[in-house]
Amino acid sequence: MNYPKMDTATCNHLFELARPYLTVRSNQEHTEICFLFAGELQENLGGRKEIIFPAIILHDVGWSAVPEELHLQAFGPKVTDQSLNRIHEIEGAKIAAMLLQKISLSTAAREEICRIIENHDSGKNPRTLEEKIVKDADKLFRFSPRGFPIDVQRFNVDAGIYWHKLNEFKEQWFFTALGKKIAARELQKVGQQVFK
Repeated sequence: MNYPKMDTATCNHLFELARPYLTVRSNQEHTEICFLFAGELQENLGGRKEIIFPAIILHDVGWSAVPEELHLQAFGPKVTDQSLNRIHEIEGAKIAAMLLQKISLSTAAREEICRIIENHDSGKNPRTLEEKIVKDADKLFRFSPRGFPIDVQRFNVDAGIYWHKLNEFKEQWFFTALGKKIAARELQKVGQQVFK
């Protein structure tokens, strides 16, 4: 895949390191889509690539530590146990810390990346532009023509109803104006398929 203005070799290496932890929940595809959105956001808003890109590549590695049969209790429209979601953040930060030792980054950068991963779903007040970009890129997956059908299938929801829900949520979910704008753009593409 083409990586947006980043050291391709480092990104490829980090994706390879992460791959064994992304085998559940369609996380490999999820991460690749989120990475592209992170690239678009970073290119237009700025922010430190050495924080944004490793954080988005590793943000969901922690789902590998949660039994797969429990995943749908932790996220989506039928959440029953949000503590499981928190587990994936905490375990994800631990896994990320281990994997980040294998690429060239400062200790401060590693710590910041792990902090972002540990709060990427539960954190309500992102501290930095980099954290906002990671959080927005993660959410944009579900608005994309590739991500939307994955969620419709796994959540077993009506596509039209889900589209309308996302259309409402886009006003509250994003931390950047550009994230909201991209969500609207992507949702329009999805709508052309859902309502044709």
